[in-house]
Amino acid sequence: MPYTLHCSDRLRACFQDKPWQGNDPAQASFLFVGLDANYDADIEEKLPEIFKYLGDGVSYWQEDQEGFHHLFRMRRYHGDGRKYHDRFATIGFIPENAGLVSFIELLHVPTTGRSDLKGIDLCPNHLLRLAKWFDYGSAKYIFFLSSKVTKLLRQTKKSHGLDLLPPNQVEMDGYYKDLKVLRKRNGQTIYEIYHLSCYGWQWPKLERQIAQLREIVENFINC
Repeated sequence: MPYTLHCSDRLRACFQDKPWQGNDPAQASFLFVGLDANYDADIEEKLPEIFKYLGDGVSYWQEDQEGFHHLFRMRRYHGDGRKYHDRFATIGFIPENAGLVSFIELLHVPTTGRSDLKGIDLCPNHLLRLAKWFDYGSAKYIFFLSSKVTKLLRQTKKSHGLDLLPPNQVEMDGYYKDLKVLRKRNGQTIYEIYHLSCYGWQWPKLERQIAQLREIVENFINC
């Protein structure tokens, strides 16, 4: 199997009710789209607060004494996802902006360990839900976190309503600075950026992408 379903019944139940983190994707202005929600196998023991966060990510962010948007930034946590969320914090959202942000994934269930997703692994009903969030929700900016997100969605778009431009028809010259433009429609823009956990040769470009994303966020908040 190309992914390992997380062993926690309670965690799986959380995603059955709310297959997202942060605010409801239908209400958020910024959607960050990843492959799968990946957790350490023993996340319940490491961070029992995980269920409070998953129950209401907006309140968690606003009430956290240190202003952390995600509990993976807690000082006692050093597992998977820490680098991702430390880098996300540099984009510049503050607790007052919590309602603007939602984290969603192509896979509708939580996982553990490494995954190698294929189009066949994606749930048709969840893909329809994604399409609805993209096209009829409040999102102004959608960021696909890695080219693999784009690739998997293109594999499924014809049968599940996810309407992205094919690779040879990206709008304009295909980029806004270092951010790849996948679609512009009705005041909404979909971008593709590197995964926030990347390193090595990708890091300098990701650093520029984060700076440009920060600029987009500042302009949106201040307009």
